[in-house]
Amino acid sequence: MNSLKPGSIFLISAIFRVGLILYGEWQDAHMEVRYTDVDYIVFSDAASLMASGQSPYKRTTYRYSPLLAFLLIPNSFFSPSWGKFLFSASDLFVGLFIRIILKQRKVPDHLCTYSMLIWLFNPFTFTIGTRGNCEPIVCAMILWIIICLINGNVIQAACWYGLIVHFRIYPIIYALPIILFLDPHIFQSNVKPLLCEWTSDQGKTRQINSEVTDQFDAWTAFKSIFTRSRILFGLVSGSVFLLCTGFFFRLYGWEFLHEALLYHLTRTDPRHNFSIYFYHIYLNYERDLSVLEKLISFLPQFIVQMVLVFCFAKDLVFCFFVQTVAFVAFNKVITAQYFVWFFCLLPLILPWTNMKLKWKGLSCIFLWMGAQTHWLLWGYLLEFKGKNVFLQLWMAGLLFLAANTFILILLIRHHNYTPVFRQPTGLKTTRKKHE
Repeated sequence: MNSLKPGSIFLISAIFRVGLILYGEWQDAHMEVRYTDVDYIVFSDAASLMASGQSPYKRTTYRYSPLLAFLLIPNSFFSPSWGKFLFSASDLFVGLFIRIILKQRKVPDHLCTYSMLIWLFNPFTFTIGTRGNCEPIVCAMILWIIICLINGNVIQAACWYGLIVHFRIYPIIYALPIILFLDPHIFQSNVKPLLCEWTSDQGKTRQINSEVTDQFDAWTAFKSIFTRSRILFGLVSGSVFLLCTGFFFRLYGWEFLHEALLYHLTRTDPRHNFSIYFYHIYLNYERDLSVLEKLISFLPQFIVQMVLVFCFAKDLVFCFFVQTVAFVAFNKVITAQYFVWFFCLLPLILPWTNMKLKWKGLSCIFLWMGAQTHWLLWGYLLEFKGKNVFLQLWMAGLLFLAANTFILILLIRHHNYTPVFRQPTGLKTTRKKHE
């Protein structure tokens, strides 16, 4: 494994993705089951409408930012596969950013390589981009924001964060941990934050972690929220979000605001999906659910998010990961593409876990895949065989939620809590004097 250079890995990954895109074109033309994601057709139609000067929202079921349609305009005059190459390139950037983040925290080369491979050669992740799903762009931007933050570039991170929340609304869940993460004692003017480096001494790591955890009081940090770096991040990210939103609102009006943003807050989907809420939505879809009923599903999400944020905000990447897993698991609509949201963060936390691949690690993998396969079996009987298995499918969704929750708890228990930054020496000395 050490003989594999990063350049060779990326080259093989790129060639592999190009081959998959070309194969997908052949499968679409010769086989009944298409390789291309149905969403890609929606994206392409919206881009074609935008290229002709029309609103992308004339394409039914297009519920994304106009920025996505704008990026895919070359589909209309260059190549229908332009978007797939763009998404796959973003996929490769995710692998690059994983390496950059781990190297900055002094993770050994072999662990960086393993972490890259987990993303670049994961069958689930490399098919997402090559089938024409836009999630790799979101993943790449999230990791770039992390890079900006660990380098102390608060303004740049804020600009990208405002843009990505406009592009895809779900990263709004990262706002509070970022605000708590911007500790005024660490983010000081003209001073680059000091990174906590990776160490192979797990016992020492836990000792350091407990010391830093004792020093960090999330509630105190929340009460002192109005600091320079936090206000700056909020103002810049909010301004970028409002500028993008206001610009497109002026172009496309209420239709844009509803389809790209508000729709996702009250979205209900009667079609079967992994969510435990789908069966209730299916049974009550013909009667209009009240806004309260649509919003109440956010309550479990909100409670879990708050607990995770206030526990792990200083270990920002791990906080992002557990937040995203919990957000997806408790969401009222869950499709397979949502899993990539936390898959891009998984390689970044593995160097800090003391869970061994054999056997706990493998058990978690097989449990997650088994619960998903069990759900897919009932989904197949419903969709392709026409059998009335809605109740069994809902119970499979409950089992999938239980599996996700169990695995999340195991990952938390085996994670070595390590704040991204260490406190400046002068600050520690001052605190000891006061004590």
